Amino acid sequence: GSDSPELAAAVSEAGGLGSIGATYLTPDAFKAAAETIRARTNRAFCVNLFAPQPIPDRPTEAARAIDLVSRCSADVDGPPANLPESMTDPFERNFPVALDSGAQVLSFIMGTLPDDAVRAAKARGMVLIGTATTVAEAVAVVKSGADAVIAQGGEAGGHRGTFDGAGEPATVGTLALVPQVVDAVSVPVIAAGGIMDGRGIAAALVLGAQAVQMGTAFLTCDEAGAPECHRAAIMEAEAQDTRVTRAFSGRPARGVVNRFMEEMEPTGGPADILPFPWQNALTRPMRTVATQAGEADYLSLWAGQGIGLSRRQSAAALMANLARETEIAIDALGR
Repeated sequence: GSDSPELAAAVSEAGGLGSIGATYLTPDAFKAAAETIRARTNRAFCVNLFAPQPIPDRPTEAARAIDLVSRCSADVDGPPANLPESMTDPFERNFPVALDSGAQVLSFIMGTLPDDAVRAAKARGMVLIGTATTVAEAVAVVKSGADAVIAQGGEAGGHRGTFDGAGEPATVGTLALVPQVVDAVSVPVIAAGGIMDGRGIAAALVLGAQAVQMGTAFLTCDEAGAPECHRAAIMEAEAQDTRVTRAFSGRPARGVVNRFMEEMEPTGGPADILPFPWQNALTRPMRTVATQAGEADYLSLWAGQGIGLSRRQSAAALMANLARETEIAIDALGR
């Protein structure tokens, strides 16, 4: 993935809350990642999981999607696309690992956690943070038992936190979403989406957020897990070069536009794309080979609209710069 346990540990060690996405890790890989973080820092860290997702029936009309992905996979000498006979939700296998990971915080996206999972996490003393892309989702996250809400604006890179993955994704901007969520809930709000430097952090605090979540800003850090071609694509792109797509996973996610997105969405719409998680399974072998070959045109180049503010440095240097920039921005507001 684009994150890494080394990056999470470095962020936590520098005074932030480092996080790893664990949904698609095997339990053994998840355990190893957590052990790496704990070996590198004794500070708090976070693990993130997709909330349990309903799995639709295996698509019966998938020939067009399989053909499109197969042709793209061939461009990087990858295998023909193949649709598995069945799929299971990884939440059930990875949630117990999250409980035993040593993480003090569990964040989740694309819905809410079941009541029994909330009780189990809180029994371990874990702080729960849910993601919302609308005010209604934020209220639902709080009602489910979350201790804080991430208000994910439409500028954010990666998967949208929208609960209904089959519908049109909510893309309310961070500037509009955060204050409305702050007014609607009684728990701390964490702003996300398009925040890349101290000016963005200061702006989020002015809007009423108590913290920010940043993803794209850290993808070009030395410790990040993104392949070099992904980092290069981020450094070369501008805000207008990203868009929300279902091409890679079947769920809406924002990334840098590349050849695969153009092939799968010739009209910019969701035609010929299977529902999540079937599309995700269909494209995974191609993405794996593309990563090994350094072919950015066939990777999911997740990134947000703040991409033009990206910089290459260590996580510790970025954290120090963010703190300094935030202080400068807040001082300027005071003046």
